[in-house]
Amino acid sequence: MDDLAQAMHVLLVEDEASVAEPLAQALRRHGFVPTVVSTVAGALQAAGRQEFDFVILDLTLPDGDGRDVCREIRRDSRVPLIMLTARGTELDKIVGLELGADDYVVKPFSSAELLARMRAILRRATDTSDDGPRGPVQIGDLEVDERSRCASLNGSPIALTLKEFDLLARLAREAGSVVRREDLMSDVWDENWFGSMKTLDVHISTLRRKMGDDPSQSRYLHTVRGIGFRLAAPDEVVS
Repeated sequence: MDDLAQAMHVLLVEDEASVAEPLAQALRRHGFVPTVVSTVAGALQAAGRQEFDFVILDLTLPDGDGRDVCREIRRDSRVPLIMLTARGTELDKIVGLELGADDYVVKPFSSAELLARMRAILRRATDTSDDGPRGPVQIGDLEVDERSRCASLNGSPIALTLKEFDLLARLAREAGSVVRREDLMSDVWDENWFGSMKTLDVHISTLRRKMGDDPSQSRYLHTVRGIGFRLAAPDEVVS
């Protein structure tokens, strides 16, 4: 049994039996408890009835688009979510990430690959090592607390996905300093990620929008062209 699984409940939304059945079996072997549904309606009903620890979501479903399910889930939940799709274009990936997916897996894929991606997401969400979560960082009205995995602005929580929070927390660790794009990709994503650097740009753009940070007159998150990004130092921003 996988130590990270700990009987975690997984919502698996997949209408192809040839994909859903072996994947559900693999999840059970590794200690997860999967609930398998095959439609948008079934997914929304299951998500409304039960709180899940992880969601694996196919985009092409017989009664609609899985992206609608992602939107509904992200209205009030930060549950880790991986999208499955046969559409592997960069635009599809960007749209999925903008909707709040933590990762994007293109069919065909192996159960081992998907489980590796799940473990990578869960490790970051549960990391309690000395080099992991740190106390609150206060920058003007922005607070980033890795221990509680919460970010707030003017005292109001910012609804961030796991990857969005990981990215903000990584920048907050070196607030005031430039963090290279390559280092952000390496630290926030993992060796199983095969996407492009555009993934980082999408997440930066979404972070700015959620923080109300105008990129033309940025208060918190600054782009250093050709190098990377910098979160303002605490003494740079006045509350």
